[in-house]
Amino acid sequence: MTATPPPPEPGSGDAAVQAAAERAEKTRHRNLPEFPDLPGTGDTANLREGPDLHSACLQLLPLVGVWRGEGEAAHPAQGETYRFLQQVTFAHDGRPFLFYESKAWRLDGEGGSVVGQAFRETGFWRPQPDDSIELLLLHHTGVAEMFFGKPKNKTTWELGTDAVIRTPTSDDVTAASRLYGVVEGSLAYVEERATSEHELQPRLSAKLERVVG
Repeated sequence: MTATPPPPEPGSGDAAVQAAAERAEKTRHRNLPEFPDLPGTGDTANLREGPDLHSACLQLLPLVGVWRGEGEAAHPAQGETYRFLQQVTFAHDGRPFLFYESKAWRLDGEGGSVVGQAFRETGFWRPQPDDSIELLLLHHTGVAEMFFGKPKNKTTWELGTDAVIRTPTSDDVTAASRLYGVVEGSLAYVEERATSEHELQPRLSAKLERVVG
């Protein structure tokens, strides 16, 4: 009779590998929808499918995927807070950048039911040869932001705005910073934002789980 090996101890390297394999079992066969009548290859959020990730994007590899979870928003100018559901996509098409998209839905304060749409943004993460990262974001509120940053380590990235462009009817934004990290398979981030009347202060934070990739 062959003895069954004991389960790995919590916190061990084997346990981390096993946990990652279990998470991947639920997400490894999912990807972004494709339109086969378009030329070339489509975007992929699954490193097992589609074009190879460009070597310039290797420092961003842990981000590739689709992530979903809940977070909390605070408006620096209004003193308002609310919970939200969010889906974030990091995808690529083989070129030296990642496509980024975020959609969010506002939740009620009691049962966590969706009560309406919240913030939305899209953009590009552009890693550079010196390991710096250019992040361009466009918000549905009429704000465009240009971030610069660098990895703090292999799974953490910190960025701050160098320029903010606003339409005449946009939100009041003068600066922002973001910190992203992948920890034990989850994506967590914090955003701080400044206005014409307020210094940088927390605006968004969330913990998201991988649903694709």
